[in-house]
Formats: sequence, structure tokens, C-alpha cells
Amino acid sequence: MTTKVILVNKPYNMLTQFSGEPGDSTLADIVSVKDVYPAGRLDKDSEGLLVLTNNGALQARLTQPSSKSPKTYWSKRKVIPAMRRFKRFATVWS
Repeated sequence: MTTKVILVNKPYNMLTQFSGEPGDSTLADIVSVKDVYPAGRLDKDSEGLLVLTNNGALQARLTQPSSKSPKTYWSKRKVIPAMRRFKRFATVWS
């Protein structure tokens, strides 16, 4: 089997799956390749890079906490929190 890897910029207000309720925007609306599945997920109300693959081992390596795959998350906020909150957040997640 040939490994397929597709990088998708998931837009805001789209489910990170290929099916949903009537009226839902899903990956099927923008990806026509068959037999690939998301390695991870993004919330419907977020946007960003999503990796799709047909390789279960790669999918697990990217998503399992034990693999410690490096990830970077960016957040856009309307209000900038106080620096002490950033320091607390960094401590909790490091």
C-alpha cells in the first residue's frame, strides 16, 4: 500500500470529519481523495493545518501522547491576558 499524506488548511466552521448532520460543512466538501483520515482534529470553530493519511501507524505516531510529536498552537484573542496567566499556562503544559 502506498502511503498517502494530505495537508489541508481546515477553514473555520468545518467539522474535522467526512460526514455530519445535514447542513454541516465537512472535510468531504474540500477533499476528494478516498480512504484518508485525519491525524488529530481541530474544533469546528477553529482553523489550521490538518494532516490526513491512510497510514494508521503514521496517524498514531502523530496523535498518541506517548510519541511526543512536537506541535505548535497559535491563538487569536480579542483581549490580551495578563502575563502572569501566560506563565501559569506555560507551566501547566510543559
